[in-house]
Amino acid sequence: MPSWEEALALLAQGRGTALKRYGYLLCGSEADASDLVQEALIRVFTRPRRNWALPALEAYVRKTMLHCHLDQTARRRRWLEIMPRLAEKGESPAADASTERADVIQLLQDLSPRQRACVVLFYYEDRPLQEIAALLDCGVGTVKRHLDDARKRLAAAWPTSSEG
Repeated sequence: MPSWEEALALLAQGRGTALKRYGYLLCGSEADASDLVQEALIRVFTRPRRNWALPALEAYVRKTMLHCHLDQTARRRRWLEIMPRLAEKGESPAADASTERADVIQLLQDLSPRQRACVVLFYYEDRPLQEIAALLDCGVGTVKRHLDDARKRLAAAWPTSSEG
């Protein structure tokens, strides 16, 4: 069994890119995704653990990333409610609107954090509803509702082409 230093090195080298992609889907920003991966690694590796097996460790880091993202989003929302004079609603960084990928990222950013988490976990990570519910500490019905609401919002906002 590897030491925590070896486990961290193996995880960062072998799965770092996949963790960052996962963070990007949650946050919608490369810088925020990097910060999210770093925060999760710090949280995981500063707590004593007995089992440093990589598959379980990566799953634990991903769950930590999800909870960090949800916590940060809730904190940011509370801050914006408390300090309305400092919170100017600006546009998000300009994305190349001509690409479908930029459109999808923008649409994901418009979802609530829980809706986005459900979409990422269900469609990107291909997790079953029961597992998503366990990760988010809610019921399966709540996950279904978030997915349904997200699908409706995405469908309504998806740019339709009149060219044929």
